[in-house]
Amino acid sequence: MAGYVVRRLVQSVVVVIGVTLIVFVLIHFLPGGPARATLGPRATRAEILSFNVANGYNRPIPIQYVLYLKRLVSGNLGFSYHYNESVAALLASNVPKTALLVGLAYGVSLIISIPLGIFQAVRRNSVGDYAVTAFAFVGYAMPTFWAGMLLILGFAIYWPVLPSEAPQGATIGAILSQPNALILPVATLALVNFAMFSRFMRSSAIENLVQDYIRTARAKGIKSHWVLFRHLLPNSIGPIISLIGLSLPVVLSGAVVTEAVFNFPGMGLLFWNAALKQDYPLMMGFTVVISVATVAGSLVADLLYAIIDPRVRYD
Repeated sequence: MAGYVVRRLVQSVVVVIGVTLIVFVLIHFLPGGPARATLGPRATRAEILSFNVANGYNRPIPIQYVLYLKRLVSGNLGFSYHYNESVAALLASNVPKTALLVGLAYGVSLIISIPLGIFQAVRRNSVGDYAVTAFAFVGYAMPTFWAGMLLILGFAIYWPVLPSEAPQGATIGAILSQPNALILPVATLALVNFAMFSRFMRSSAIENLVQDYIRTARAKGIKSHWVLFRHLLPNSIGPIISLIGLSLPVVLSGAVVTEAVFNFPGMGLLFWNAALKQDYPLMMGFTVVISVATVAGSLVADLLYAIIDPRVRYD
C-alpha cells in the first residue's frame, strides 16, 4: 500500500508539472505575448519592456519556466488588470462557493443514483430498469445549459415555485441563507453526475450479484435488504469512488456553464466573464487551479478505493 501511495504521488506531481508546462507555452502564444495580454492593448512599448524585465520574460525560455514555477509555488498566479486584483485573491474568494455547488451536486447525484443503480441491477430488464436507463441517457446526452434552461422554464416561469437566479452573496453563509435559489443550479449540475453514476453502479452491482458471497449470504437466510446494503453495496461502490475523481473535470466544466446560466457568483462565472473580456491572466490561473484540483481529486479517489475495497492489493 505504501509503495502504491508513493507511486501515485509521483505520478500526480508529474502530471501537475506537465500542466504547468502546457500553460506556460500557452502564455507565450497569447496575442501580443504575456505582456500585451496582461497589460492590455493600450500598453506602451516602455510599459511592455518594463513588464518583461520585471517578470523575466526577456530571459531564456528555460529560465522563464523556472521563474514561472517559483511564482506558482509562492501563490502568484498573475494579476487581473480588468478586476485590478491578483488572480489568487479572486480565485480564493470564489473557490469556496463553487466547491459548495459542486459538493451539493455530487451529494444529490450519489444519494439518488446509488440506490437506483442497485434497483436496476436487482430488477434488470424490467420496466423500471428501462425507465431509469432512458432517463439516464437523456440526462447524459443533454447539454448542461439546455438542462438549466428547461428547469428555469418549468419551475421558475411556467410553474413559478423557485427563483430563476442562483443565490447572490459574497460568502458561503449568504449563499446558504437562500436555499430555494440553490435548488435549480444544484439539480442542473447533478444531472451530469446522475447519468454516469447510475450506469456504473448498475454494472458493478450486476457483476457482484452473481458472486459466491452473495449466494452464500442468501443461502444463510439473511434478509434481502441486508444482503444488498451490507454485502452488495460495499463491494459495488468501488468504481463509483474512482469515477468521482475521473468525473471532476466534466463536473467543473458543467459548473462553469451552470454558474453562467443561473448567475451563480462562483469561480465558473468568474472564468466565463474572464473569457468574454479576454482576461488572459485570470483564465490561465483558473486553468492551473482546476488542473491541480482534478489531479488531487483523482489521487484521493484512488486512495479511497484502495482503502474501501479489501480485494484490491497494492504492493
